[in-house]
Amino acid sequence: QVQLVESGGGLVQAGGSLRLSCAASGLTFSESVMGWIRQAEGKEREFVAAISWFRNNTQYADSVKGRFTISRDNAKNTVTLQMNSLKPEDTAVYYCAADSQTWHIVRVTPGSWGQGTQVTVSS
Repeated sequence: QVQLVESGGGLVQAGGSLRLSCAASGLTFSESVMGWIRQAEGKEREFVAAISWFRNNTQYADSVKGRFTISRDNAKNTVTLQMNSLKPEDTAVYYCAADSQTWHIVRVTPGSWGQGTQVTVSS
């Protein structure tokens, strides 16, 4: 059974930084695409970032490009989202996601989800 456990959320002022981590188990991590999806209150879930097992190729939503960085550690089965220059509109629950295909994560239909971690950015 796949388990994805997020950590690192919290409250930060606009312009600040947060680092989210996701510990994965129950899957072949080195062959999985990992990503982050977020959902703001009253809004639909939206893709944030993904990182492939192949050459660590990354993909980002336009709204976070240049501010967020996704990375993975295959030895520790973890994926990290470094979030800089945070804005109030980044406030959301952030979910770790895993799938065999990047486009499943981009389309917000990954095979596996974490429980989510709250990120709140105050203005």
